[in-house]
Amino acid sequence: MTRPVSTGPLAGLKVIDMTRVIAGPLGGQILGDLGADVIKIERRGEGDDCRRVGPPWLREPDENSLGESTYFVAANRNKRSLSVDFAKEQGQELIRRVAGESDILIENYRTGTLDRYGLGYKQMREINPGLIYCSITGFGQSGPYSGRSGYDFLIQGMAGLMSVTGYPDGEPGAGPLRVGIPVADTLAGMNAVIGVLAALEHRRNTGEGQHIDISLFDSQAAALLNSASAWMNAGTKLGRTGNDHPSAAPYGVYEVDDGHIIVATFNDREFDRLARILDHPEWITDPRFARNGDRVRNRPALKAAVTEALKGKTRGEWVRILNEATVSAGPINDIEDIERDEHAVARKMFFSMQSAEFGEMRMIASPYRMSASPPDYRISPPSIGEHNDEILAEAGFTPEECAALRANAVI
Repeated sequence: MTRPVSTGPLAGLKVIDMTRVIAGPLGGQILGDLGADVIKIERRGEGDDCRRVGPPWLREPDENSLGESTYFVAANRNKRSLSVDFAKEQGQELIRRVAGESDILIENYRTGTLDRYGLGYKQMREINPGLIYCSITGFGQSGPYSGRSGYDFLIQGMAGLMSVTGYPDGEPGAGPLRVGIPVADTLAGMNAVIGVLAALEHRRNTGEGQHIDISLFDSQAAALLNSASAWMNAGTKLGRTGNDHPSAAPYGVYEVDDGHIIVATFNDREFDRLARILDHPEWITDPRFARNGDRVRNRPALKAAVTEALKGKTRGEWVRILNEATVSAGPINDIEDIERDEHAVARKMFFSMQSAEFGEMRMIASPYRMSASPPDYRISPPSIGEHNDEILAEAGFTPEECAALRANAVI
């Protein structure tokens, strides 16, 4: 079968994706969406650990199958799968041979692991001096925690996110909470792509490859933004504020007749419009509410007043009324709501891909909307080793060599 031709801006680049779970695979998927040829190196027989992270399942495990999770589908399109046992010398040599003609290698093994197999950066640089080698770990390649594993939940706690997520002490349900998506993984995967793109530009200017060290810990800490700056520059810990913004009001979740909406006013001009549309123009000159700082200090009184003013109408009515008045407001949607949302539909945010093994796979589109070189979707998330023969043939392996690799349980 002819491989689909890439039309994305990274077409012509070859990526070796030696990652598992989320952060690394997401980085590989972004590169693939943008046109790179991504070869996913998977453990022979088992594949990416994330294939087993279920329920829910695309295919449930049974006596004949380890199963296939819907989680795996989220971060592995636009990749070809090559299954290799690189604990064996033949497997290591196979990877070196494929990587020797590649542009980028991304990996997320524990620090030092691939060095033991002759697949670390220093060893690979000798084979391919222009190789851009990106390592993604929990805590980075240096420092006292560098040898630790680091999963998303752990990093959310250790890198400060959970200190500002959840209801404050004294309120029902108080306590630190993790964000419900793997946000540290996501940030690290995106940062890996940014680093790779910068390294490609450096190589274009100098001919040199380099080693990129991305950690979940650094990525999450760097994303604390206002919370970190408040402490470092004002000695203030913003702490947990639930659904309220620590530095703006009214900015949170408000009850209406049939549920809740979000009202988000971030400046005095928008609050002026809110006060008028809620028929309370006196709030504009009320000394408790006149300026943003006043509103933050008097948040409970303001929240009670806004909640009372919102009585009598539904979510749909208020979202329409407030947005027509240029006040930021919206519903709290789940994924089913988003799938039906007129804006999401108009933006073509959802699409389907067909897999020979798993059938239809539904996905959220890439967020990169580019007028001249948009992302394309060529390859559905692969089965383990689906592209072994194709990839090895491209790398110059003869049929006899491939047969020997199979006979020795290398692929």
